[in-house]
Amino acid sequence: MTTTKLDLTGLKCPLPALKTRKALKSVLPGNFLEVHCTDPLSAIDIPNLIRETGDKVEITERGDTRIVFLIEKAESSAAQD
Repeated sequence: MTTTKLDLTGLKCPLPALKTRKALKSVLPGNFLEVHCTDPLSAIDIPNLIRETGDKVEITERGDTRIVFLIEKAESSAAQD
């Protein structure tokens, strides 16, 4: 298993969700995508995106200035783009 890191600090809605969706396309099933965001709305947008894709997400860090998501790519995503 590998973890790909995606730094989206400084980006505002809707860019964190859009860039996360794009990055997930290159993550192999069973691997992880670690996403770093500073936009407070990403705490809503990214979990909603992951609900659509069928992957798994966990907020591993949530502070005043940063939110870190750990997304596990599902064996077969519900959304095929």
